[in-house]
Amino acid sequence: MSETPKLAFEQLRIARHLIRWSLLVLPVSVAVGSMVALFLWLLESATQIRQANLWLITLLPLAGVGIYWLYRRWGKHSEAGNNLIMDEIHAPGGGIPFRMAPLVLVTTIITHLFGGSAGREGTAVQMGGSVADYFAKKFGLRHEDKRILLMSGMAAGFGAVFGTPLTGAIFALEVLAVGRIKYDALMPCLIASLLADIVCSSFPIHHTHYSIGYSAKQAMGALSFIHFDLVLLLQVLIAGACFGLASFAFAELSHSIKALSQRWIARKWLVPVVGGLLVLGISGLLGTTDYLGLGVSAPHEGGVSIVSAFSAGGADSFSWLWKLLLTAITLSMGFKGGEVTPLFFIGATLGNALAMLLGAPVDLFAGLGFIAVFAGATNTPLACT
Repeated sequence: MSETPKLAFEQLRIARHLIRWSLLVLPVSVAVGSMVALFLWLLESATQIRQANLWLITLLPLAGVGIYWLYRRWGKHSEAGNNLIMDEIHAPGGGIPFRMAPLVLVTTIITHLFGGSAGREGTAVQMGGSVADYFAKKFGLRHEDKRILLMSGMAAGFGAVFGTPLTGAIFALEVLAVGRIKYDALMPCLIASLLADIVCSSFPIHHTHYSIGYSAKQAMGALSFIHFDLVLLLQVLIAGACFGLASFAFAELSHSIKALSQRWIARKWLVPVVGGLLVLGISGLLGTTDYLGLGVSAPHEGGVSIVSAFSAGGADSFSWLWKLLLTAITLSMGFKGGEVTPLFFIGATLGNALAMLLGAPVDLFAGLGFIAVFAGATNTPLACT
């Protein structure tokens, strides 16, 4: 009987914790979910406008100068982006300026409108962190609670932009892990991500779904009861190593391009100009615009995209390499956006190429590459499970 009051007290404490954090993350989730919905609508509109008016990509270098000027004029510390949010979580400083949210939204749309190869998750995460910091100041939260609310804002942004609330919560925990994951923020992150996704989904926006039709039972026929295919396992191991190398190559190339541009280009406003010219030059040499923008769907019939990569012949042997190169240049030389969607493109098209080479199921390997390159480049394997 002595354990009953203790158990009741523990349950009451947990309920109080959940109610408190549900109330704290509610305004953050509503604001972030609404902003992400607006962002996705603007992004889709910008993509359609660019694809209908391809001459806009010739203005990419000029757009880069505009982005540089916007951050120089109003950005202050905002240009640090995700790194500023992470620094603020680990070691609180001057806070995260609220202007980060509208700035990164506008500059990401500019990047996509004029043909930069970038994603969207970085923008959503920065908006989430900026909004969360604003409410943390309004609520007068102490450091530990502010840390959790910032993580919840990141989870809300990621979960809403992809329509994956569980992944958003795990991503926010895992991407910030230094040595080990701190699970005290798990429930607030999950609640925030779920609420933000619900709010975002209430607007007329949609998320792309990818289907994998491969069935192990069908592939093994009479031996389907074993559920084991040694040849396929070896193919997956080979592909996994290739996906890891692609992740490493993206991270190293991005770092090298940023370091070299800062070292060799004295005038900072020229960095995005050179980056824009490189993106245009490489696209011109390739004779295609398939590797510009998000890459979720192709700008024309028969083009390369994430969706097409799940079908045989939906990608060229080096589609992954061109997307990797153009994205590294875009994001390392002054343009804005995320890296996750391009990583999906890189992984799916590399998986497509490897499947064709190894004689493996194309849709299965595109799906494996889709998550594996993302997991490797962002160091978030749990978020991909």
